[in-house]
Amino acid sequence: MKKKIVVGISGASGMPAAWCLLRMLKEVPDVESHLVLTKAAELTIGYETEKRVEDFRALADVNYDAGEMGAAIASGSFHTDGMIIVPCSMKTIAGIAGGYTDNLLLRAADCMIKERRRLVLMVRECPFSRIHLRNMEFLAECGADIMPMMMTFYNRPESIEDMVVHVVSKALERFQIDTGRYKRWAGKKGEV
Repeated sequence: MKKKIVVGISGASGMPAAWCLLRMLKEVPDVESHLVLTKAAELTIGYETEKRVEDFRALADVNYDAGEMGAAIASGSFHTDGMIIVPCSMKTIAGIAGGYTDNLLLRAADCMIKERRRLVLMVRECPFSRIHLRNMEFLAECGADIMPMMMTFYNRPESIEDMVVHVVSKALERFQIDTGRYKRWAGKKGEV
């Protein structure tokens, strides 16, 4: 049986990570991706990439409009293995934390929490305010995985794409999806 992963894209900076995640999921035959983009995400795609919204949608198995509140992913009775929001804006964080489900992305995330399914929030903001931190702490207490899109260097990245692939691969590992492109820390030889 295929895993069903809901992918939410909000309007924060980080569209190359969303593109990378959708491409990686497309390469995994036993995963079915369900995509919902906010209106702000559609604008940010145009600012940050040479891609069109249709290019992003073409990578997903199932697409939803953010205003489609009667969609399958709006119900906890629709089985999924969880949801990743990439990038996840602080507005989206605040909406999820406050239970304010005025679009399908927020409603789907709310379903993940109430059904106790995995919710990975690849947050994008710098620096974080106390409000941001309070909302993220609350969501972590509710079971969400807070994964800021942070750079790592132990994997010796040679490009921005290497950094993006690393953080996206790390997020997919939360769903036991191994793309074979994640360089793990192996320890330093000779250390105790």
